[in-house]
Amino acid sequence: MTANLLSTVFLPLALGIIMFGLGLSLTLADFARVVKFPKPVLIGLVCQIMLLPLACFFIAKGFQLEAALAVGLMLLAASPGGTTANLYSHLAHGDVALNITLTAVNSVIAILTMPLIVNLSLMYFMAGDQAIPLQFAKVVQVFAIVLGPVAIGMWVRSRFAEFAERMQKPVKIVSALFLALIILLAVAKDWETFVEYAPVVGLAALCFNLLSLGVGYFVPRLLNLSQRQAVAIGMEIGIHNGTLAIALALSPMLLNNPTMAIPAAIYSIIMFFTAAVFGWWVNRVHGAELAAEA
Repeated sequence: MTANLLSTVFLPLALGIIMFGLGLSLTLADFARVVKFPKPVLIGLVCQIMLLPLACFFIAKGFQLEAALAVGLMLLAASPGGTTANLYSHLAHGDVALNITLTAVNSVIAILTMPLIVNLSLMYFMAGDQAIPLQFAKVVQVFAIVLGPVAIGMWVRSRFAEFAERMQKPVKIVSALFLALIILLAVAKDWETFVEYAPVVGLAALCFNLLSLGVGYFVPRLLNLSQRQAVAIGMEIGIHNGTLAIALALSPMLLNNPTMAIPAAIYSIIMFFTAAVFGWWVNRVHGAELAAEA
């Protein structure tokens, strides 16, 4: 299988299956929940859409990342939360319903915010003519990549609820395997750059990950949200959709830059360990409070 075939066929297919799996877990009520509980959703979205890209920018500058790697880290910061956040939030006794709502809403908003943040990053870190034009055709492509499979998954759940329930676990397993393959693909496509920059990019990714978890947990607590809501937002913000970032970086139709995929590939490995430690810590320190709120 050629590298071009991997990028044009396998990668969109893998991402489509992952986003389809997300759709199987969503209903229209998950979007409607924003009206009923606007404060935690709004706080989570502000942290995700505004605070994280700003913090990521200073991390990229502080570590003096090579231009393409800096843009790749910003692309990751612009990505919505990953579906694995729901599982980690459940294990850490977070508010899973809030996770699902944030994932649903942020996936829609990301259609506009991702091209905007990436364009600004490209203009700052690289030559401006390398930016993705905010043309209607590009927005449609991102829409198809992000929301098309999600909408199909939601339609399947609405029409065939029992089938959707049975398929959620197999699709999650397949999604995890695809994620591993996508990470390997991203690393293999630019192995020399990965070897050269892995230590500094790894440290930058770790700092961004820890900052994401910290912002996601402590900002909601400072604004008087419950422990369960803070845990949910921490997981949602700390576990980014690295698959989406890698897919956009490698896609010949969009960024077509394997180097930009490296930060997301490294982050996607780191985040599972740090999220597990975060879940253990918050339950060790606030276990009684989480149990009382459940």
